[in-house]
Amino acid sequence: MGVHIVTGAYGFSGRYIAARLLGQGETVRTITDSPDRSNPFGERVEAVPYHFAEPERLVAALLGADVLYNTYWVRFAYGGVSHATAVENSLTLFSAAREAGVRRVVHVSITNPSEEDDLPYFSGKARVEKALVNSALSYSILRPAVLFGPEDILVNNIAWTLRRLPVFGVFGDGTYRLQPIYVGDLAELAVREGMSDRDVTMDAIGPETFTFRGLVETIGAIIGKRRPVVSVSPALGCLVARAIGKICGDVFLTRDEIEGLMRGLLCTASEPAGRTRLTDWAREHAATLGIRYASELARRRNRKEAYEDL
Repeated sequence: MGVHIVTGAYGFSGRYIAARLLGQGETVRTITDSPDRSNPFGERVEAVPYHFAEPERLVAALLGADVLYNTYWVRFAYGGVSHATAVENSLTLFSAAREAGVRRVVHVSITNPSEEDDLPYFSGKARVEKALVNSALSYSILRPAVLFGPEDILVNNIAWTLRRLPVFGVFGDGTYRLQPIYVGDLAELAVREGMSDRDVTMDAIGPETFTFRGLVETIGAIIGKRRPVVSVSPALGCLVARAIGKICGDVFLTRDEIEGLMRGLLCTASEPAGRTRLTDWAREHAATLGIRYASELARRRNRKEAYEDL
């Protein structure tokens, strides 16, 4: 059996994919921007840098791989890396995988990507999907909406805000929907797809559908911090999000993320792919959910500490 390569195995979704593969006795290597980050795997997972600017080194890192599990992307442009950069890097990765003889790619995308979308996150994801489909590589494309788990940002920071502010503002009426999937369920699906040989694109959503307003109210009730949920304009919401981000030294939410939410791009008509209910998981973690702020920029700046320590 060949090596299983997981991009970003010391991060969020990649960590759960790597852990599941190791649990099945597979050999795992990671390609990462943070080869020195603290992680639970120790020497069981070899880490090498991405080397996007040196494709021949990227090919070398992929030699001997049976499956590549690709979680690489950027949430927002920062530090000279934009969504356009992430697209080009992804195409370089797929080209290297093909040259290295990788049998199959399991790629983590997003619900409702479209090349025609004016939001670069969604249009960029669509371009990457198209490149993979046309690459001649065997592939499975998984489209999660929102991931939740101990290291997630969105659900945690909703709880963090509810613990600290007397009121919670939602953009517009808050009736746009989203379908969170547990990160462990996504990892289980990814590993199962890695063992397959069929070319497939599928939504990877959880068993519960929430309106955004309903999600906030549900989390507030579970952690014992019920707050009035009020409607605010997207413009005001952006200002508040920017202020929270400045206080926390982070980007709390971007305008594009707000637009994607309000357009319903995090919801589909597909059958659930995950089994874990966010409500059940949140109840199990109610004592710790939102106790600490989860910072995207802290994770990008500090390439040594584990996510849960930042």
